[in-house]
Amino acid sequence: MELAMIGLGKMGANMARRLLKGGHRVIGMNRSFEVTQDLARETELTPTKTLEEVVETVSSPRVIWVMVPSGAPTEAVINKLSDLLAPGDTIIDGGNTFYKDDIRRSALLQEKGIHYVDVGTSGGVWGLQEGYSMMIGGDEAVVSRLSPIFETLAPSADQGWGRVGPVGAGHFVKMVHNGIEYGLMEAYAEGFELMEHKQDMNLDLHQIAEIWRYGSVVRSWLLDLTAAALQENPTLEGIAAYVTDSGEGRWTVAEAIDLNCSIPVITMALQRRFRSREAAPFGDKLLSAMRHQFGGHAIQQEEK
Repeated sequence: MELAMIGLGKMGANMARRLLKGGHRVIGMNRSFEVTQDLARETELTPTKTLEEVVETVSSPRVIWVMVPSGAPTEAVINKLSDLLAPGDTIIDGGNTFYKDDIRRSALLQEKGIHYVDVGTSGGVWGLQEGYSMMIGGDEAVVSRLSPIFETLAPSADQGWGRVGPVGAGHFVKMVHNGIEYGLMEAYAEGFELMEHKQDMNLDLHQIAEIWRYGSVVRSWLLDLTAAALQENPTLEGIAAYVTDSGEGRWTVAEAIDLNCSIPVITMALQRRFRSREAAPFGDKLLSAMRHQFGGHAIQQEEK
């Protein structure tokens, strides 16, 4: 098939590479034309400078895959495309969009006869080699027509991708996926931290991760990556205990509150990330002060 890839960052560029290797024609555009040119020199990508040029280059009915940062950048690109595209064309949003934004955008595009498909995409920097897991929301007939694209990007033609529901469902499922990811990461982190604290046994954490990778109930790709990290840096020297979040965990917890659904593990994992960013948590200081007030317990002073 022929399609355009808007946004050639790490994910977008690797998706374009995988599609090109799979025999598709890919028209590429990035905010920095130099990035587009570099990828075009490496591959058979057709480079373009502007969205107007993209629309002129892609054959009708056009398929435009948007892979730019979520929020305002995605909104701006889709708004501009909505004025350039024709009835029958399709916009695919493969970024980390909030699912309610998908539903809103789809309704506006539908008035112009433009199809909208949301694809929750997982695979990160390994997607080029391993393939991408794709959770897809959109009209069944439209998704079916685009299936050659998904079959190429997925780990195999019949695995790792599927239409999960109407517009918005793809990013909703990906949101939950990322919430689960938070919980899994927190469980692994706590388990390895407990073993690291057992100093008298001199445990080799990388060795243990390698043992668990085979036959264990807790084996997973995330454990494979954990083992790789521990092999590269067994003591994690130089890595700050500061964990960011990209928003999906917050959306998951907020959705659970709206639906009166209890998800304590995911909620706690999100809160732990918040806590990791505080150098000297006020709440912990207050705990120390309270113990001193009611029990006369000693307070440890901060180092100057």
